[in-house]
Amino acid sequence: MPYRQTHDLPASVKDNLPTHAQEIYLKAFNSAWDEYKDPGERRGHESREETAHKVAWSAVKQTYEKDDKSGKWHSKHH
Repeated sequence: MPYRQTHDLPASVKDNLPTHAQEIYLKAFNSAWDEYKDPGERRGHESREETAHKVAWSAVKQTYEKDDKSGKWHSKHH
């Protein structure tokens, strides 16, 4: 189900990503939710929600990366 605002995102996203990354996640998830409504568009037997979460994480990883030491996410463009 699409998310209306970052406040609605899963705790695994809210508790780890900075605000801007959460916004990227939200937009990418909602876009993928619409794009992959047809099961034929998805890989294997993934649910629509699983697919949308994967797309959202990959969108975040284009701009943000996780610090190996601290485990915190930060922008790749300092």
